[in-house]
Amino acid sequence: MGGSKTYLFSIVLVAVIGGLLFGYDTAVISGAEKGLQAFFAAATDFTYTDGWHGITCSSALIGCIIGSVLSGLFATRLGRKKSLFVAGVLFFLSALGSWYPEFLFFNYGEPSFSLLIAFNCYRILGGIGVGLASAICPMYIAEVAPANMRGTLVSWNQFAIIFGQLVVYFVNFVIMKNHTVLDVVDADWYMATGWRTMFVSEGFPAGLFALLILAVPETPRYLALNGNDDKALHVLSRINGEEKAKSILAEIHESALEKTEKLFTYGFLVIFVGIMVSVFQQTVGINAVLYYGPRIFEEMGMDNPMTVQVIMGIVNISFTLLAVFTVEKLGRKPLLIVGSLGMAVGAFGVMIYFMLGGFEGSLPGMFAATSIMVYTASFMFSWGPIAWVLIAEIFPNTIRGAAVAIAVAFQWISNFIVSSTFVSMLNWSPSGTYSIFGIVCVVAAIFVWRLVPETKGKTLEDMTKLWGRK
Repeated sequence: MGGSKTYLFSIVLVAVIGGLLFGYDTAVISGAEKGLQAFFAAATDFTYTDGWHGITCSSALIGCIIGSVLSGLFATRLGRKKSLFVAGVLFFLSALGSWYPEFLFFNYGEPSFSLLIAFNCYRILGGIGVGLASAICPMYIAEVAPANMRGTLVSWNQFAIIFGQLVVYFVNFVIMKNHTVLDVVDADWYMATGWRTMFVSEGFPAGLFALLILAVPETPRYLALNGNDDKALHVLSRINGEEKAKSILAEIHESALEKTEKLFTYGFLVIFVGIMVSVFQQTVGINAVLYYGPRIFEEMGMDNPMTVQVIMGIVNISFTLLAVFTVEKLGRKPLLIVGSLGMAVGAFGVMIYFMLGGFEGSLPGMFAATSIMVYTASFMFSWGPIAWVLIAEIFPNTIRGAAVAIAVAFQWISNFIVSSTFVSMLNWSPSGTYSIFGIVCVVAAIFVWRLVPETKGKTLEDMTKLWGRK
C-alpha cells in the first residue's frame, strides 16, 4: 500500500509556517524602521546615530546567530518538533515585547537609551526563534520528504519565507495607508504608534504556529537514530507506504552505523561547501534590499515606496515558484549559476544608475527599480530556495544536526554584517556598494560551478557515500 501525499503535505504545510514567520520577522523592520528612527531620535539622554539605527534594524540578526548556533543542540536533544515549538513561542514573545518594550520598567512613549536596549533584547529574542526555525524547518521537511520530492518541498519553505515577507509588506502598507492623507503619512502617529502596530501584527501567525506544531509528528530519522523504530516506521509508512518504509528505515540505520559522528568524519570540504553556500546567500546583498527597500525606492524618487515594495514582493513570490517547480527537473547547480549571473546584472545596473548621478542623473528611477527587480527575482529562483535545499540535504545523516547549525550560523553572521553596514555603505557610495554585491555574485557562480556537487534525486543516505569518496 502506498503512502499518503495528503498526510505528507499537511505536516510540511505546518512546518513551512515557520518559514513564513522567518520571513515576516526579518522583513517587518522594512516598514517600521523610519518610524522607529524618528521615535528614538527624540531621546534626550543619547544621540541616535545612523550607526545605532543600523544596529537596531539588524539586532534580530544577533538572535538569529545565537538561535542557529543552538539549533544543532536543540535539534539533537529536544528533537525537530519540540525545537520548532520553542521557536514559535519566541516569535510570539518577541512580537509583544517589540510592540510594548516599556513593559514593567519604563514609561510608555519616552525614548531613552535603556529603552533602546530593551527593544533590541526583544528583537534578539525573536531572532533566536528565526535562527532555530531557519535551520530546523528545512531540516524537518528534508527528513520527512521522499527523495524525489525533497527539493520541491524544501523549496516550499523558501516560498513561505518570501510569502511571509509579502504578507508583512502588505500589512505594513495597510497600516500606513490607514494613516495617510494625500500621500502624506501622519508622522506623529508613525513615530508614536505605527511601528508598534507593525511589530505586534506578528503575534497572530506566531501563536498559530506554536499551536499547530504540536499536532505534527517527529521526523522518522530523528526517531530512528534515537531508538524509536516503531514510531519511525509508523511515520515512514504513512508517507511512503509500508514496504518502502522498511527499506528507508534500514538505510537510516546503515548510514548511522557506517561512520562515527565527529564533525569532520567526511573531511573538511563538505563543511566548507555548506558554510560557503550560506555565506554567499547573504553576501550577494539581498537582505540589504529586503530590509531597506522603502528607503532605497524613496531615494530613487519613487512617490510611493511602500507600493513598490509590495509589487517587488509579488515578483519575488512568482520567481520563487519558478524554483519550486523546476528544482527537481533542472537541478540545484544550474539554478544557482544562472541566478548568480542574473543578480550580477541587476546589481551592476543599480551601480550604473548611481554612477550616472542617481535621482538627479540621466537615467530614470525606473531603470534602477527594474535593475533591483532583476536582482531580487534572480535571487528568488536561485540562492533563496536552493541554498536552503542544499543546506538541508548536503550533509550526511550522522553530522547533519551539527553541520547545519554551523552553516546557518555563518549565514546569519554574514546577514548581520551586510545588513548592519548597509546604511553606512550606502552613505559612503551607492555605486560602490552595488559594485561589491555584483562582484560577489560573479564569484558565487564560479564557486558553485567548481565545488558544489549536484544532489538532485539523491537520498539523504546517499550523502554518506558521496562525501565518503572525497
